[in-house]
Amino acid sequence: MYGKGLRPLSLASAATLTAAFALVFFYAPNDADQGFVQKIFYVHVPMAIVALGGFVAAGLMAIAHLRSGDRRWDVRSYVAIHLSLILAIGVLVTGAIWAKASWGHWWVWDEPTLVSFLIIFLLYATYQPLRFSIENPERQARYASVFAITAGAFVPLNFIAVRLAQAYTHPRVLSTTGGNLPGSMRLTFLVALAGMALLYVTLWKYEMASKHASAQLRALRRKLAGEEPPLPAGRSAAPSLAAPAQPVP
Repeated sequence: MYGKGLRPLSLASAATLTAAFALVFFYAPNDADQGFVQKIFYVHVPMAIVALGGFVAAGLMAIAHLRSGDRRWDVRSYVAIHLSLILAIGVLVTGAIWAKASWGHWWVWDEPTLVSFLIIFLLYATYQPLRFSIENPERQARYASVFAITAGAFVPLNFIAVRLAQAYTHPRVLSTTGGNLPGSMRLTFLVALAGMALLYVTLWKYEMASKHASAQLRALRRKLAGEEPPLPAGRSAAPSLAAPAQPVP
C-alpha cells in the first residue's frame, strides 16, 4: 500500500534535487552583499518550510486519528514529526553556518525567525519523551495526537514573526509582491523547494512502507506459529501498525 509509486517518486525527487543543485551552482548569481555563502539559502529555507509543513501535516493526521480512532493515522503523524525533526536539525545547522558567515556570530538572539524556529524545534523535541513516558499504546496514541495538534498551532507563528518584526534579514520569498529575489534566484529557490518537498514525501512513504512490511511480517510469523497476538511488552516511543493486542480474560 505505502510502497505504491515509490520508484517514480524517488526518481522525481532525485531529478528535482539534481536540477536544484545545478541551478544553485551554475545558474543563480552570487548575492551582491554575501557572495557565494548566500547559496546556503537554497538549502536552509526550503528545509525550514518543508519541516514546518510536516509539523502542520502531522497535526492534521492527529486530528484524523482522534476522529476515527484508526491507529494508522497515529503512525502517519509520528513519521511526519520524526522526519520534520530531522530536517529541523538541518535547518538549525545551516542557519548557524549562514549566521556565522553573514553576521560573524553562530547565533543571533534578536532575529525572530531563528528564535521562533528554535522554540518550535524544542517543543517537538519533547514528543518522543512524551510517547515513551506512556506505556499503554492506546493512551499513548491519544496523548501524542493531542500534542501534535496543539504544537501544530504554534507553527504559523514562525511566519507571522517574520512579517511583524521591525527588523529582520530573512528575505520574503513567498510574499504576494514576489519577494526581493530576482527571477533567476526565485526560480532556483522554487525548484529547490519542490525537490525538498518531494524528498520529504518520498522518505515518509519509505518509512511507512517499512513499518507496514514489518507489521505484516510479524503477523505472518505469529500466524504460522499458531500464536495469539502478544500483549505490549515494555515502553516504546514508536507506534506500531500491528493489530492491537487483546488482553487475556
